[in-house]
Amino acid sequence: MTHDELIAMLRNAADEAGVFESLETEAGALGCHADGSAEPAEYRVVAEDGKLWVALVTADRWLSESIESELMHTGDKLEELLEEEMVDLGYEGPMPTYEHFRSPEKLFTFRTAVCDASGDYATDQAERARLTLLGYEACFRQLGDMSESEED
Repeated sequence: MTHDELIAMLRNAADEAGVFESLETEAGALGCHADGSAEPAEYRVVAEDGKLWVALVTADRWLSESIESELMHTGDKLEELLEEEMVDLGYEGPMPTYEHFRSPEKLFTFRTAVCDASGDYATDQAERARLTLLGYEACFRQLGDMSESEED
């Protein structure tokens, strides 16, 4: 599967899941806007630094800090929360890891490497990308201000 075919497949899967506010593809990347987030946030699938990444990005410092704060107060580990969501979706494999940083574009970023960005993806790599994207949404939706409460 080529990179463009992978992005098209992931867009269809994201659309079928019905959990994103809107979807867009641009320059070989998929952007899925978070539904119900207190501030704008986007889930992305992008090839970068020789890897295919699934990420959550936001320009809003307070949204990022609300996620970090909730993890700190509950003592939960993001890797474990993400793994639980992915297993619920049918994932079988090693526990995912993540990076958290502020990008040069000043976006607060949580991201997980799915596989090497070869441009020719095997079926299992495409499935892992799909499960990681949907797992990210299910995991982060529950953290911080990613889901506006009815009290707001």
